[in-house]
Amino acid sequence: MKLSQSRIYLSPPHMSGNELSFVENAFRSNWIAPLGPNVDGFEKEIAEKVGAGAAAAVSSGTAAIHLALSLLGVNRGDKVFCSTLTFVASANPILYQGAEPVFIDSDLESWNMSPRALKKALHEAALNGKLPKAVIVVNLYGQSAKMDEILTICKEYEVPIIEDAAESLGSKYKGKASGTFGDFGVYSFNGNKIITTSGGGMLVSDDADAIEKSRYLATQARDPAPYYRHSVTGFNYRMSNILAGIGRAQLQVLDERVQLRRNIFDKYFKSLNDLSGIEFMKELSESQSNRWLTTLTVNEEQAGMNVNQLLDALYKENIEARPVWKPLHLQPLFKGATYYPHENGNSVSERLFKTGICLPSGSSLSGTEQQRIIQCIRDAYSNGVDLKLQEYEV
Repeated sequence: MKLSQSRIYLSPPHMSGNELSFVENAFRSNWIAPLGPNVDGFEKEIAEKVGAGAAAAVSSGTAAIHLALSLLGVNRGDKVFCSTLTFVASANPILYQGAEPVFIDSDLESWNMSPRALKKALHEAALNGKLPKAVIVVNLYGQSAKMDEILTICKEYEVPIIEDAAESLGSKYKGKASGTFGDFGVYSFNGNKIITTSGGGMLVSDDADAIEKSRYLATQARDPAPYYRHSVTGFNYRMSNILAGIGRAQLQVLDERVQLRRNIFDKYFKSLNDLSGIEFMKELSESQSNRWLTTLTVNEEQAGMNVNQLLDALYKENIEARPVWKPLHLQPLFKGATYYPHENGNSVSERLFKTGICLPSGSSLSGTEQQRIIQCIRDAYSNGVDLKLQEYEV
């Protein structure tokens, strides 16, 4: 690794400069604990931005998924269908509820949940008399899933949808905001997301009563009484007023951040699309991805190199890049879980994992830094790469 060169990170936080004004106001007013004016404001502003009926600010996107499952009555012995090509946080809350995850493959057009695989899984579940309590659809790397098809299939079987839009805030599908298609939508404000609160998430829904109940559950489910009374299990999931202040300032520049990431994608595409064996993640028709991360696949036969070799070439130049998510049905945690591929003998998610790579895409990435990444990739193609590399286990 060339330590003399500064590190280029995959997706670092990018502050607007206005965050301190909200945080200082929280300090001046002594609203430094969970809840407060910034939390109320952030919830209202997010709901208005995406066109949702209501929103609840919580401690993480994972917490938001967990609350959604709780609100849908998911319990021990139930099944929940979930995209397999995603971060483990999408599925962990299923285990929190003692339920069983069933994983659904991707399709090549969207990289997200395959409507074909979902339809087969729901058909078999109906025949067995055990429909899932919910379907968790993930919008991967900012790209929306094929929500029209998925909504139609789930409506046929009357199964509610949780839309995990942790990576896709600011994206649109057929003119509508990502995260607003399901019964519940989930956003993440982790440090690497398109906007950040350092750590945090948001649960949105058109069901205002359900969102109000989520706030109750997220605040230890404290019943209205002059003393501490609790009738159901609750959680400590509410966002702090200080972090919500950071989020409010970040939300003000969301559209700008989306445009910056789309510009970064465009430059990668124009600079690398001529290389043999490279194929960028496409954008679905009638949609606009926030391009949270620029992702592509490498065809080893055509490129003369594989993803592991390209990752190593970037690593040696002090550039952070990562493989595409390892499918959850391949994770040791979920060994033995039921999995429905896109079609028999064709597991799209496994193929994407073996051939996919995520490039640095932060909205603060400078033109000079991006050119350095592009040149590193072109040099790896031109000069060949060291074949003695660390392999990523499948």
